[in-house]
Amino acid sequence: MPILESATPLLIIWGIVGYLLGSIPSGVLLARAMNLGNLRDIGSGNIGATNVLRTGNKKAAALTLLGDAGKGIAAVLLARAFAAEDAVQIAALLAFVGHCFPVWLRFRGGKGVATYIGIMLALAWPVGLAVCGIWLAVAAVSRYSSLAALLAAGWAPVVMAFTGYGETFLLGIVLCLLMYARHYENIKRLRAGTETKIGAK
Repeated sequence: MPILESATPLLIIWGIVGYLLGSIPSGVLLARAMNLGNLRDIGSGNIGATNVLRTGNKKAAALTLLGDAGKGIAAVLLARAFAAEDAVQIAALLAFVGHCFPVWLRFRGGKGVATYIGIMLALAWPVGLAVCGIWLAVAAVSRYSSLAALLAAGWAPVVMAFTGYGETFLLGIVLCLLMYARHYENIKRLRAGTETKIGAK
């Protein structure tokens, strides 16, 4: 299927849909609903599941993970049900951007790891499973969520190229670059040996 099929107005619409879905601040909403406090004042101040885990509430962290991944899955599946593959990729990209720069939080969002995983699982499930496997393996060995995310995102385009999902390769590269940009401070801390490990408060 050709990558570009939809008219520009339709791509814009699906970009907006993807962005609005991605902008839903799952962690913030759950933290408030479960009386866990303001995530901005906890740990790294991030709105993702790793920081929610620093509240000590594993259920909230798991629900945040599912919620953030679900945004990416919803963006891809909705676009795929009603539009062509180019719209799917636009919706996926903007869902990731929406999580990182949500309009509801003055464009101060998360790192996008769970949303990225959800996007990959819905976009090309073999690639998504590979991403999950890499993340889990690296996280289990190193205890660094950031390192696991960086390596998973870095390998995803390679997996795409060798598993018959070449039409998603460019999107994979763009998402990888965005992931690395969002983890710039984490990369500096990893190099300095001061990065916080999973479960640390």
